[in-house]
Formats: sequence, C-alpha cells, structure tokens
Amino acid sequence: MGSPVVSEEIRSYLDSLTAQVTASYSLARAARARGFDPELDVEIPLTDDLASRVEKLLEGYEVEGVARRIRELAKQYDREELAILVAKEMAGRPAASKEKAVDRAVRVGLAILTEGILVAPLEGLATVKIKRNRDGSSYVDLSYAGPIRSAGGTGQALSVLIADVVRRELDIGRYQPTREEVERFKEEIPLYKQVQHLQYTPSEEEARASSSRTGCASKHRKSRNTFESCGSTAGSSSMRTWR
Repeated sequence: MGSPVVSEEIRSYLDSLTAQVTASYSLARAARARGFDPELDVEIPLTDDLASRVEKLLEGYEVEGVARRIRELAKQYDREELAILVAKEMAGRPAASKEKAVDRAVRVGLAILTEGILVAPLEGLATVKIKRNRDGSSYVDLSYAGPIRSAGGTGQALSVLIADVVRRELDIGRYQPTREEVERFKEEIPLYKQVQHLQYTPSEEEARASSSRTGCASKHRKSRNTFESCGSTAGSSSMRTWR
C-alpha cells in the first residue's frame, strides 16, 4: 500500500504513532507469552487498509491474496459493488465443496461491506449450508446469529444478495417455499407492523412476490413469531435463518 502524501511534520507524527503502536504490541506479546491468558499472542493483527483487514480477519477461510484483488477492484468500484465482485471471484476458487465455496465467498463479501472491523463475518453469519427442496433441487441456507446486528440493515440485506449471486455462479438452485409459508409471510408482516415500526411495509402483492421468489425460513427456536424477522432485517436479536 502506498504512503499518503503529507507534510514532513505530519509524516513525523504518523511515524511516531506507528512506533508507539509497534512498541505496545511488543509489550503485549511479551505479556501474553507468559501464559497467564487464554491466548499466547495478541488476537488483533496490525493492518494497513480495508483489503488487509479483510484478509487477516478471514485468514482461517483460505483467502490468501484477496487483499491484492480488493485493492485492484477498489480503484473502479464502490464498496457494495466491490463486495459482490470479489465474492463472485472467491466462489470460483478451489474449495473442498460447493458449501465451503459459498461460505467463504459470502463471508468475504460481508467483511468488505463492514470494512473488516466487525465480528459479523465471523460470528454473525453462523452457518452456510446447501440443503434440498422437496423436489430434490438445491438451495443455499444462511443462518444468522446476534452479532450480525453490528453489520446494520444494509450489510445484513446485502449478505443475502451476495449469497444469491454466488449460488448462481455455482449453479445452485433457489429455495422453493410452500404455499403455507407464503401465506404466513403475507399475514405476519401486517401483524408485525402493529407492534414494531417498519421503514417500509410491503403490500400483500409485494410480500407474496418476494416470499415466492426467495422464501423465508424459520428461527432455530420455533414460536408463533417464527417469521417476524422477514418483515425487517432489524428488530429481532435472536438467531434468524433466511433462504
């Protein structure tokens, strides 16, 4: 990564900050090495920019080299487009299975959207599975946990969009909801609005069209409010599953 063009005074100030941070990390690593903490090293890595943060954050998902590609594409595209494009490229990388490929791609896209500074790509996206519809066709199932809320409504919604783009790249089908699921979706959105403000309330026809195309799955804990999160990406802190 290139250095910013600044005055000598500012350059000296930035260098002093870097030196102090390096010294602090050295002290922290020495302390951790004594074995009094659960981890023997400092968990938060030093990075220079969004690209390196994303690669470091997801280093356990075989994303080596993604930082370089992010920097290249970032010169031409905004963050949302960048997230989708990089996720598509990640989907094409060799993986142990299609499921692993989708998992990695969606997490990379979400990490770009959240600028590599939130835990959402690691713990907010609980699981990514490929499951089967009643007719035997495949679909992608995303399970979200509480930390996904830190990503905000845009990040949450776009992670679903990224999964849809990726599954098309990998020739995976879409979820096919039953008639009962569609009808319940249409009924519960107005009911949810009675107790929770929605920025936008879809009409019955919009609810039918959206649920018929993408479907919406249940929470891990069954209840009468199973579909409440379908009306809004915010508003419920318990685990949610979208398909």
